[in-house]
Amino acid sequence: MQIDLTGQHVEITPPLREYVNSKLERLNRHSDQVLDIHVILSVEKLRHKAEATLRLNGGNVFADATEEDMYAAIDALTDKLDRQVKKHNEKLNDHHRNEGSLKNHV
Repeated sequence: MQIDLTGQHVEITPPLREYVNSKLERLNRHSDQVLDIHVILSVEKLRHKAEATLRLNGGNVFADATEEDMYAAIDALTDKLDRQVKKHNEKLNDHHRNEGSLKNHV
């Protein structure tokens, strides 16, 4: 999994980069289909925003989060991505399971 990290009006410090990498590694537990992740961290006035696009086998997943603290925004972002990756995997698994059961019943 390749992580591309971009900052808009934010300097990407080594601790911030390490924090993002450690949080996004959690996504590998739920899906080995994550090809790459593009993360954009930005600050507008007093709002810290984190957004990410995951490229998966079978589609893309996008999420964003806005908080008063950048680390809180990253936490909220990874929680959203985690839920979406789980949902994406369930859709793929349910789709294939239903196909097989329909062929058996027809």
